[in-house]
Amino acid sequence: QVQLVESGGGLVQAGGSLRLSCAASGRTDATYVMGWFRQALGKEREFVGATRWSGGATRYADSVKGRFTISRDYSTNTVYLQMNSLTPEDTAVYYCAADRIVGKVPTSLSEYDYWGQGTQVTVSS
Repeated sequence: QVQLVESGGGLVQAGGSLRLSCAASGRTDATYVMGWFRQALGKEREFVGATRWSGGATRYADSVKGRFTISRDYSTNTVYLQMNSLTPEDTAVYYCAADRIVGKVPTSLSEYDYWGQGTQVTVSS
């Protein structure tokens, strides 16, 4: 069982940056994949990026590639999503997700069993 708590959301102007945090408690071992998803108002939840907790493979959605970066802090069991060059299209509730996954880092929501409560990111034009 893993508990996830996101923080760091807020209001930022277009072109600005934010860093989201996802604090994980419970058992997170090398087999876990940590993912970030987002859901804009009236839209379906979509994949943003994900990384294996042990390091190595990281995947990003094409819409954020080159602007967003996922990193980890093993000492605090925290995963970060650094978001740069934000645009109003990045406005959404951002969710952290996790699960024990073998093989390729998945982009599908259905592959993740553990979810945080979400944090709102609003980018003004």
